[in-house]
Amino acid sequence: MHRDVHPVSQRRRLLVADDQRPIRRGLYALLTLLPDIEWVGEAEDGCEAVNLVAERRPDVVLMDARMPVMDGIEATQRIKSQQPEVKVIVLTMYAEYQAEALAAGADEFLVKGGPTEILHRAICSV
Repeated sequence: MHRDVHPVSQRRRLLVADDQRPIRRGLYALLTLLPDIEWVGEAEDGCEAVNLVAERRPDVVLMDARMPVMDGIEATQRIKSQQPEVKVIVLTMYAEYQAEALAAGADEFLVKGGPTEILHRAICSV
């Protein structure tokens, strides 16, 4: 009898918030190839991310720090205060946001451009 290596119950429901469409598309292309990731949506600013988290109930949010309307730091703080069970990984090009992101409640902080394996591991381990 063949068993699925990644049962559906172990899949991580993922939402991505980044103001740059090419970044969102690239993450989609990379991460939807992984059998334990279920893409549940994407937001182009922090306000949209907060609303989509409430609506779609992801397990994990990949959050850019710098976005229009509401930045990722404030969005992280709102998400964690409203739904503390949702894990937030701040994924940004700016390492100087690490302390601020963690103080806002981020579960993990990563700098863009690292290996996909590190991002995948972070998504699965938070």
